[in-house]
Amino acid sequence: MPPNETEIKLSVSNAGAVKRRLADLGFRKIEPRHFERNFLFDFSDLRLRKSSCVVRLRQEGNRSLVTFKGPPLQSSTYKIRREIETGVEDGHRFREILEALGLRAVFSYEKYRTTYAALRNKTGAQTSGLVVFDETPVGNFLELEGPKRWIDKVAQGLGYRRKDYITASYVALYFAKCEAEGTKPQNMVFGARK
Repeated sequence: MPPNETEIKLSVSNAGAVKRRLADLGFRKIEPRHFERNFLFDFSDLRLRKSSCVVRLRQEGNRSLVTFKGPPLQSSTYKIRREIETGVEDGHRFREILEALGLRAVFSYEKYRTTYAALRNKTGAQTSGLVVFDETPVGNFLELEGPKRWIDKVAQGLGYRRKDYITASYVALYFAKCEAEGTKPQNMVFGARK
């Protein structure tokens, strides 16, 4: 059985300050800023959404990834769920496969992502987590993914406390923003495209 993914999000109000602090903590960019388009698939009865599961097809340049995320496990502080992910050679053809199986794209969202890692800790050992900086239509966020103790240590080093941890998905954050603004949810995309 694949391992569970453990992560949190942190809201970023000053991107420059956060990036400087990441550098101070020994983090280096391992994947440059790039654009991602994500499509969430479900059956017509929305059985995946109702069971808190996700099938996602992500396109970033010429690279495509398909991901299954199981329902979140009970945690008041962290988002923990089973994740199975793999690259696919042709994202468009894989989308056709999903559609032939009865799944349809029910939501899409876009973001720009930059990935960071601390290549070595103070003892010289390899570190065990990743930090991504996401620029989304609903704001900028850091995602910290790794062991709980690592997440806590990095978040604290960045000036955050547990009360700042966000476990909601980008989809949930988008729907909450639409509700707060009294707007009808569509797709979470930049600009006029919906």
